[in-house]
Amino acid sequence: MSRITVMGSGAWGTAIALSLVKRGGHDLTLWSHSPEVAETISERGENAVFLPGFPIPKDVRVTSNIEEALRDAEIIVSVMPSHHVRASYQQFAPFLRSGQLLVSATKGIEDETLLRMSEVIVDVLKGFGLSLPVAVLSGPSFAQEVAAGSPAAITIASSDSEMAARVQREFGSQSLRLYTNEDVVGVELGGALKNVIAIAAGIVSGLGLGHNSAAALITRGIAETTRLAVACGGRSETLAGLSGIGDLVLTCTGSLSRNRTVGIELGKGRKLAEILADLHGKVAEGVRTTSAAVGLARRHGVEMPITEQVAGILHENKSPREAMRELMSRPERDE
Repeated sequence: MSRITVMGSGAWGTAIALSLVKRGGHDLTLWSHSPEVAETISERGENAVFLPGFPIPKDVRVTSNIEEALRDAEIIVSVMPSHHVRASYQQFAPFLRSGQLLVSATKGIEDETLLRMSEVIVDVLKGFGLSLPVAVLSGPSFAQEVAAGSPAAITIASSDSEMAARVQREFGSQSLRLYTNEDVVGVELGGALKNVIAIAAGIVSGLGLGHNSAAALITRGIAETTRLAVACGGRSETLAGLSGIGDLVLTCTGSLSRNRTVGIELGKGRKLAEILADLHGKVAEGVRTTSAAVGLARRHGVEMPITEQVAGILHENKSPREAMRELMSRPERDE
């Protein structure tokens, strides 16, 4: 039996905890940064704020105390919005110790540094004199469906094959299948960049442009995310797998996708601020990732026309229809 702590009680963190409960054989703790949310989960036996309708057994310890959550943990899964990862690990670090395994389940790129989430974690821990192994969990996985026990397949990536294999064994179940991968760069960037393309796919839907347009955009989205991932040191075959095309297709087409929902509303002409307000505290990671992706692409000299147009719509008040016109009028080229 392993002692596993999930740091983050949003929808995805709660779903991971519930998947581990169904697998059985673990001593589980779920940490929330909010004492109120932790108390609500403990009292009601469900996460009524972020993942209502899914009972959380009493044998899952729920706490908002960082030291209590981390003290005895062997495997620590961090699941928080990308813009909170650095600050969160600065709080976690004093309570971490040698021998613990870290699993990052956050998808994004840090705005200022353009670092991937695992790089942010390593950067913070270095300042505390710590060096702990970090694996990355990513792939097509809506929280509600994982919590419900619907079959899903995702990727666990680590440069340490033994660590990846251990997480694969500990997390895999009848309803959740894990595939190992050594390409941390490709897995992380696939998970982050697909959110940007999902916003674009939502915009296509909101504009009522039809299935041909959506298929073309998703396919060319795969092309540009692969270009950037390879330029950063990832492998093209990774982007053709679960954490690349698998996650991209899910997020671009699924009705549960918050990023696609943001895009749909932008396509209908609504303003970004009011769309985000309607999410009631839930995060559409692609909104923040878009600017970071543009910055990373410029650093590596990679052309990403869809991402650039999404950035214009999100941050420069560009008309979605004008963005589509500009994409369609680009110079012809080979595929």
